[in-house]
Amino acid sequence: MDLKLLRDYARLIAKTGGHVVKGDEVWIEAGLDQPDFVELVVEECYKCGAKKVDVRFSHDPLAKLHYKYMTVGELSKVSPMTIARFKYMGKKLPTRIYLISEDPDGLKGVNQAKMAKSTAKTYQKIKKYRDLADGKYKWCIAGVPGKAWAKKVFPKLSEEEAIEKLWEAILMTSRVDGNNPVENWNKHNAFLIKQRNKLKELDLRKLFYKASNGTDFEVDLIPGISWGAGIEEAPGKGEFNPNIPTEEVFTSPIAGKCEGTLVASKPLSYSGELIEDFSLTFKNGRVVEVKAKKNQELLEKMVAMDEGAAQLGEVALVPYTSPINLSGILFYNTLYDENAACHVALGHGFKELLDVNLTSEQAKEKGINDSMIHVDFMVGTKDLNIVGLDAKGNKHQIFKDGEWAI
Repeated sequence: MDLKLLRDYARLIAKTGGHVVKGDEVWIEAGLDQPDFVELVVEECYKCGAKKVDVRFSHDPLAKLHYKYMTVGELSKVSPMTIARFKYMGKKLPTRIYLISEDPDGLKGVNQAKMAKSTAKTYQKIKKYRDLADGKYKWCIAGVPGKAWAKKVFPKLSEEEAIEKLWEAILMTSRVDGNNPVENWNKHNAFLIKQRNKLKELDLRKLFYKASNGTDFEVDLIPGISWGAGIEEAPGKGEFNPNIPTEEVFTSPIAGKCEGTLVASKPLSYSGELIEDFSLTFKNGRVVEVKAKKNQELLEKMVAMDEGAAQLGEVALVPYTSPINLSGILFYNTLYDENAACHVALGHGFKELLDVNLTSEQAKEKGINDSMIHVDFMVGTKDLNIVGLDAKGNKHQIFKDGEWAI
């Protein structure tokens, strides 16, 4: 891959994604697949003025060994060092950059019940520390090709060819085209913000979804809540772009107030395995039935992770003709596939769309869902229609045949 394009991408992640500025401390999390690119991102962070950049690597094969040999009790322990790190995070609010490259099937074969049980126990021990920083720091997630991920996306190509092809797809969808990617993103952000403002002005209270694949669904929205899109802002820290790429305009609905069936339009990569050809049916705001041709049991475990896992935390609007969808590539990675079409998320909602200073309890009282998970799945199709109902009872066509109608 052309080194100039990779440097442009690294600069985009540091400057526009994490919006690293002079004096920032930066934490980077990455897999072992692209150490050379991690170096580029670290350098760009320093060029933006970072005072310190800390890198932590992870590796799915090691995680599989832990889940195989450690007991639930050991997996659930939280060390004093980990607690200290969370406390430091809540106090200093470093900018966080996540470079994802994991194999979509990387945890296949793991005892999912064991993983779910230990994750739930751990979450309860660290939640109060995580809440200290929730919505208050700058962060960005971006992708880099891993060998197994590239071969999953392009199985007919050699490993080297697959990695090159995945790099091309990642750079294209991230608007890194040899010109100025930061300027490309400024223009893209301007469009997303325009759509966000239109939705805010409509003061919508309900959304109705309908598509020929069986999606027939309605969801209530929180009065006065904001919509997010592209740029976000961390109080006292400045603006940032949390997802590269992104095509979505999103908000958090009222937890526990939705009805009907959503049929997934793309597979979901969850806990290192793929859930395919699935649907979820909601009644009184909660999932009451799931169906999946592949990994239904895993889907059932996901919606039972905790009290909020069976409720929605996000609804997001993405045109069917997004660059990611037009690429014709199924990425098997939620960061990319969620930005191919409209999606929703089970689990944790976004209190910062109401007031970042709300406690978890206060946010929950106002209708923001609380959960240990936040799992996006895609529902957008070529014929998806979404109608919004405003506070005065007027209807507005928001999406028509998979595209923006406002």
